[in-house]
Amino acid sequence: MEKHPHRIAAAGPTLLPIPRCMQRRHFLGISAAALLAGCAFGPRSAPPVAATPPSPPTPRPIKIGLALGGGAARGFAHIGVIKALEAQGIRADLVTGTSAGAVVAALYASGLDGFQLNKLALTMDEAAIADWALPFGTRFGGWLKGEALQNYVNRLVQNRPIEAMKLPLGIVATDLKSGDKILFRRGNTGQAVRASSSVPGVFQPVSIQGHDYVDGGLVEPVPVDSARSMGADFVIAVNISADPSAQQHAGQSGVLLQTTAIMGQSINKMALARADVVIRPELPDMGGSDFNARNRAVLAGEQATAAVMATLRQRLEQARLAPAGKVAAQ
Repeated sequence: MEKHPHRIAAAGPTLLPIPRCMQRRHFLGISAAALLAGCAFGPRSAPPVAATPPSPPTPRPIKIGLALGGGAARGFAHIGVIKALEAQGIRADLVTGTSAGAVVAALYASGLDGFQLNKLALTMDEAAIADWALPFGTRFGGWLKGEALQNYVNRLVQNRPIEAMKLPLGIVATDLKSGDKILFRRGNTGQAVRASSSVPGVFQPVSIQGHDYVDGGLVEPVPVDSARSMGADFVIAVNISADPSAQQHAGQSGVLLQTTAIMGQSINKMALARADVVIRPELPDMGGSDFNARNRAVLAGEQATAAVMATLRQRLEQARLAPAGKVAAQ
């Protein structure tokens, strides 16, 4: 048997060379299929990233101004307001006062707290601040000189001038000649309070550096704008003025106080609209010369403050979160 030197190929189909045109069609078909598959499924999209919530605004420090209005003996209610505010941890950074409010403002700015003011109110003898002008009405028809009130205030503030008080203090009076408002920021504290409290016809005008001054309630019954001018961002106004329609005119002094209240009524309404919060103690039957009702007035101040405390706190928070220079929504 003859041996063949060649290796025998394995059984199976014979692979024939593929024409070049068919290779190209095959490649194009595969590419098209891959492209269609890519369009059908597409790349997997990344899961949405949760948006970072904006940081809450940081509360900013604000200056709280306390504006104490006029109202003669009804001014004892200011003490109740101060007590109630302090009990809630709310303290003014500056204080302004008109007439009776000027008396309380000066004592408060000197460093006395609400309880110390209350003690003073209970022990105060109104006769000690009544110095009659003899003969009566010698100058401009005023019965009282007002020097006793000036000395009383200066003694309690230890003769410190306005600019040396523990809190910035502004006291409002009226220039008798021009009718302009004057805001005392410097000088003799008792004298400025006396000028602010000089109701025409009851007290004699006060002469300071060649100008005569009378009650500040004629131009700014509640010194809201004065507090703003001193830098207050947030003003708490205390309105103790009597409703003229509800008052009984007890003697000539009552008529004079009533006249002052009527004159300041429209001015007061506009000024109070510019305050952030208004506290109004309810004393419907207390006259301006009723010093015997001082305890009731203090209590009315406390109650009126408690009634607006929720609103006061809310607006304080809004003011602290508002951008500087913008007033919080009221």
